Amino acid sequence: MFEATWNFFIRMWTNILEFIPTLLLAIVIYIVGCFLNKLVLNLFAKGVERSKLDKTVNKFLASVIKITITALVIIIVLTVLGIPMTSIITVLGTAGVAIGLALKDSLSNVAGGVLLLIGKAIKVGDYVDIGSYSGVVDEISILCTKIITLDNKDVYIPNGVVSTSTLVNYSSENNRRVDMVFGISYDNDHRKAVAAIRDVIDNHPLIMKTPEPFVRLSALSSSSLDITVRVWTTNADYWTVYFDLLEQVKDKFDEENIVIPYNQLDVHVSEKK
Repeated sequence: MFEATWNFFIRMWTNILEFIPTLLLAIVIYIVGCFLNKLVLNLFAKGVERSKLDKTVNKFLASVIKITITALVIIIVLTVLGIPMTSIITVLGTAGVAIGLALKDSLSNVAGGVLLLIGKAIKVGDYVDIGSYSGVVDEISILCTKIITLDNKDVYIPNGVVSTSTLVNYSSENNRRVDMVFGISYDNDHRKAVAAIRDVIDNHPLIMKTPEPFVRLSALSSSSLDITVRVWTTNADYWTVYFDLLEQVKDKFDEENIVIPYNQLDVHVSEKK
């Protein structure tokens, strides 16, 4: 009995000693794999700096490369440890089904990210509306899109939501139209007001001459004559033109004694006889 027990521990110790080189090799391969992963990502980052690839594609591809190399290193380590490839494939297949069911929303986000890259609806640096959020696109990763709002908040939106939401991209075109409506009093001459607005437009250096600016009386509202203004400028100058028109047209109206009315109610009281 003692001899059998002793032989068992001897065989176990012998197997452990024989397995140690394999274990050390697997550890070395894992460490080297992690090092190569970082090296490849650094080389990729340096390469894309010289290329003309979009920043959006760069970050997405970097995430895919990192995950792919990590998965390959793990498979190689398991193979070195003596786990049969058929067993690895079986486990991966079973795990893939389980993970797919558990993370179906995450997988839809991955698919959404791929659709965003293929469709090129948005890219890093674009100013967009996504659902109820507005901001500048900072990053499109595998799972989510990060936008920075005008008040400097980071908003992370799942790619699945982005790909199925109504998306407005204000930066996709070089030029943008500024639409405004100015109301004047019925006591004022609308032709004089139109001429005043055109004078402001003609003297503004950021407003394009082509397409031609549009300034016309557009509505007879309950308390004002409404004049619609449509002018074109570059995307970068949109807000400058918008606020300049507000300020300069108001100043011009004051110079020309053109009144901008406010809502008011006239009450007529009649005495019963």
